[in-house]
Amino acid sequence: MKTNTIFWFGILGVLFFVITTLVGGFLFPNYSHIQQLISESYATGTENGFYLRIFGYFPSGLFLTLFAFLTLRILPKSKLTTTGFLGFGLFYGITTIIVSIFPCDEGCNPEFINPSISQIIHNISGGLTYIIVPISLILIGISLKHYKNGKLISKLSIFCGLLAIVFVMVLINIPNANNIGLYQRIFEGTILFWVVNCALYIKRYSQ
Repeated sequence: MKTNTIFWFGILGVLFFVITTLVGGFLFPNYSHIQQLISESYATGTENGFYLRIFGYFPSGLFLTLFAFLTLRILPKSKLTTTGFLGFGLFYGITTIIVSIFPCDEGCNPEFINPSISQIIHNISGGLTYIIVPISLILIGISLKHYKNGKLISKLSIFCGLLAIVFVMVLINIPNANNIGLYQRIFEGTILFWVVNCALYIKRYSQ
């Protein structure tokens, strides 16, 4: 597997996620990226939700899953590396696919009143993402410092993991904040920023 191919899987995963998020907000009447969750733009009953999920978030999750799992084929075997990339692949890549298949109820039902099965699956998947992915990045960071030219990406991985944890705590402690959309986007942006930099590292790894 060429590192250039893995690089593009990571970049495409990020591009599909970011572009779909921006387009979803544009198509949703009076949508606020600061005050509303990303999931609200493609929730059940939204006019363009189906297309955003199937042609945007689903391929994003697929590309990110391939990026994570194929990276393990080119890096030296390590328990921390394997655990970290499997955690990212399963709980960011595959869960992005899952939430695209099982959207939240209209408005994302913040009070969780009579939730649908789709809403329950959506919330569980999102919760696991927010818990496991930051820890996965930290594990990857700890392991990569021992790899070729890995000191910089190691520090960046740990930093991104810790920053993501900070905003997870903010989301947990202020679930109804007016700026909840902003906090969520900082979390997601931190993870996606890491993907871009990790993809660049993988591209250069064999050189």
